[in-house]
Amino acid sequence: MALDYIILNNDMIHITIDPPTICPTLMAPVPLVASGFSTVNDMAVCLEGDELPPSLQAPMAYTSGAFSIPGMGTVAVSLASANKTQINTDTDKAMLLKGQTFQAKFSVTVPAMQPGPAPTPDPVATKSGTAQFITTNTLAQAE
Repeated sequence: MALDYIILNNDMIHITIDPPTICPTLMAPVPLVASGFSTVNDMAVCLEGDELPPSLQAPMAYTSGAFSIPGMGTVAVSLASANKTQINTDTDKAMLLKGQTFQAKFSVTVPAMQPGPAPTPDPVATKSGTAQFITTNTLAQAE
């Protein structure tokens, strides 16, 4: 296992859902909210469980190709082993690491609709995507 940069409070997560799905809430990176007791440069470390900020836990609007009447859904991410510490912990939880790109999933709760005399619902209930951490930390590393 190699050393990698620790993710800190206000570092970002950027989630990209595969085209043609568009989710405006996910267009820009979103700051993370750390729950760790350990700090680096007076900023708390992010722990496993902090990877999806509260602002992304609520249902959000989306469209997909011809389904231009917005629907709703929720996003989830699955950390890869390279995105969390294997050795170093904080309150018995793994710390988040920059790592590599990892999997994201958008689950439709209300399908987007294709306009027309009889609107057609988006038949795809789960959209795939990717996520990555963006950090300003260039000092503290862990494994």
